[in-house]
Amino acid sequence: MDRRRWLTLGGVVVALLVTTGAIALARSGGERSASTARPQASHSGPPATVIVPGKPGESAKVTDSDQVAPLDASTYNAVDTAFVQMMIAHHRQAIAMADLAPQRAGNAQVRNLAERMSIAQKIEINVLEAWLEERRLPENNPAHNHATMPGMQTDAAIAALTAARGADFDKRFVTMMTAHHEGARVMAGDVLKGGSDQRVNEIANEMAVEQTSEIRRMRDLKVT
Repeated sequence: MDRRRWLTLGGVVVALLVTTGAIALARSGGERSASTARPQASHSGPPATVIVPGKPGESAKVTDSDQVAPLDASTYNAVDTAFVQMMIAHHRQAIAMADLAPQRAGNAQVRNLAERMSIAQKIEINVLEAWLEERRLPENNPAHNHATMPGMQTDAAIAALTAARGADFDKRFVTMMTAHHEGARVMAGDVLKGGSDQRVNEIANEMAVEQTSEIRRMRDLKVT
């Protein structure tokens, strides 16, 4: 066997020895790792020492962690809650008015706009209901007088709208829905000023923009 073949054979043997050694080392390490007891989660020990910031003008104080009350993660206040609860009732009246249009409106544009309002406000009600549900808040507050909400229409006005047909319906609908939307804008403005929840702020702002746009569309109809 010549020198070149010996060198080739020697290289193969060396490679096999290296590979075998690496496999044995890996197995050995894996076995040691498996047999080694893993650290267990430590049980809660004594309370830690924490620094509690003081109120404006007061010094911070040092106390134990178990003496510190958990932070309230809620971001909403009574203004937010009242807005959401009352806006659900406000929207439902608007939907009831809009759902009269398909069988009573004489103007096709009034029918189309009413349909759009009904769909949009049903979606908004779902959003408002979800907000209350997430916070385990009731949908209604007996202390609220829905009849006094800005833009709410009286039972007599709703009855007259229900009885109207054609051009008479169109005029009543645009007049009443414009007042209804303007009332919703007032309510949105109130919560934007007094509320504290970011999501409610976004809802109220989007609502105000949409209601303003729909008021403009109704005025463009020139049916009054």
